[in-house]
Amino acid sequence: MKVIITGGAGFIGSAVVRYIINNTQDSVINVDKLTYAGNLESLIPVSDDSRYTFEQVDICNRTELDRVFALYQPDAVMHLAAESHVDRSITGPSDFIQTNIVGTYTLLEAARQYWSQLDAERKVCFRFHHISTDEVYGDLPHPDDVENAELLPLFIESTPYAPSSPYSASKASSDHLVRAWLRTYGLPTIVTNCSNNYGPYHFPEKLIPLVILNALEGKPLPIYGKGDQIRDWLYVEDHARALYKVLTTGKVGETYNIGGHNEKQNIDVVQTICSILDELVPKVSSYAEQITYVTDRPGHDRRYAIDATKMSSELNWQPQETFETGLLKTVQWYLANQEWCQHVQDGSYQRERLGI
Repeated sequence: MKVIITGGAGFIGSAVVRYIINNTQDSVINVDKLTYAGNLESLIPVSDDSRYTFEQVDICNRTELDRVFALYQPDAVMHLAAESHVDRSITGPSDFIQTNIVGTYTLLEAARQYWSQLDAERKVCFRFHHISTDEVYGDLPHPDDVENAELLPLFIESTPYAPSSPYSASKASSDHLVRAWLRTYGLPTIVTNCSNNYGPYHFPEKLIPLVILNALEGKPLPIYGKGDQIRDWLYVEDHARALYKVLTTGKVGETYNIGGHNEKQNIDVVQTICSILDELVPKVSSYAEQITYVTDRPGHDRRYAIDATKMSSELNWQPQETFETGLLKTVQWYLANQEWCQHVQDGSYQRERLGI
């Protein structure tokens, strides 16, 4: 196959590009605007491969998208390009509306025009895979709020949408557009919703890389509120495998929830990182002494948790990493790649607090 991957220089997108180039015979056309979170250094391991091509294109630019489709004649689109940081969406929601909603609409229309002109065989095989988030579902009951924690619900594919932030509302909107383009125009689409990703090449505005880098520099480790917010953590390379599995074996019109089976409170995640650093880079005091509690994020969801049964039963996918093995690999990667960390922050972000 020839696969267009939008946002292929981002965190999850670059993991998908690396996975496809390293583990299949497919070709990848990476379409990325290169905003602050996009970094071609994340693709150095595959950038010299003849099956990899980069196009610096904004998904809101229809003319450029039409050119890319006409030039490369793809068999599939994996749409990952998005603004994705909740705090940043609170500070400046307009970029999220433009990229996540208008950009998805523009990409859908470019894909639909291209797809409508394919011959019958290629038309049937074409796929538009839209990658989304579990945050579109809102939040779930927290163990502190129920009598029997064993009966806590999980997000399933039919959970009603109830987004809380400008980010999640914009992603919910894009999901609805993708499904509408299937229902109205017949464009063969698939939607996946994933839990919190972590792993190598993660831009340091997100919790895990932020804590690792702040800890190493002796800076405060900020915990929102009491730190009791619960997330389901998914190692990014497990997610990349899952996304390719959906693209190649998933059914048109279906939604698949992808999770890591790792529900953790934020404070526990931070303390685990501190314990790993205490062992790998010991200092006089524990890194946990740098933990600082700060004012919570407005509208902060308390709990996310994915039921990935459908991925397991229908597509035979399970995560390979536990949270413990994945987090150790992640910390080790950041320790070994300080230069990458410095480059992605230069001139754009210095781990300041957003979303107040």
